[in-house]
Amino acid sequence: MSDFRQDFIRFAVDEQVLRFGEFVTKAGRPSPYFFNAGLFNHGASLLALSRFYAQSIDASGIGFDMMFGPAYKGIVLAGGVTMALAERGRDVPFAYNRKEAKDHGEGGVLVGAPLRGRVLVIDDVISAGTSVRESVELIRAAGAEPAGVAIALDRMERGQGTLSATQEVAEQFGIPVVAIATLDDLLGYLAGAPELEQNLQRVQAYRQQYGVAAS
Repeated sequence: MSDFRQDFIRFAVDEQVLRFGEFVTKAGRPSPYFFNAGLFNHGASLLALSRFYAQSIDASGIGFDMMFGPAYKGIVLAGGVTMALAERGRDVPFAYNRKEAKDHGEGGVLVGAPLRGRVLVIDDVISAGTSVRESVELIRAAGAEPAGVAIALDRMERGQGTLSATQEVAEQFGIPVVAIATLDDLLGYLAGAPELEQNLQRVQAYRQQYGVAAS
């Protein structure tokens, strides 16, 4: 496990964004852990999160010309990550959408830079893939090309069929999905954190029941 992935898991635990206990996922599955990126809700944590995204995007080698953040969580992420990328010497434009079209001023549903070239979508996680689907439609409608999706955590569990939600998105749209960390990274972290060891077997059992193999 590369250092930034381990550092990200530790950071998410410290910020109580990644929690252990008894939870129910959107799919109705009983889960021993819960990840809520909305709890990165102050300046220092958002800055650190954005830097983790930028590092994972750079490490992936994915080619893109600009970034798109789907409303609502993606809006803040797109702004933060483009700033973190600028810190790393890469200045790219970004855009985001509104949930409802604005009927005055500039109008429309898109805000920010024009959608052009290869567009990287950024979001927190992929559950049903709805926001990715809507984003891809907006990007293609503007004459641009979806380049991939960047997320914080890949839960690596089955989506609608035998593939994971992220694998389904990659297959459906023909684009890569890059995550800062995956469920396998989380298991690796738990195995090396004695204070959290009691959660290791429960997460392993969840992985066994609902998980899929890595892409």
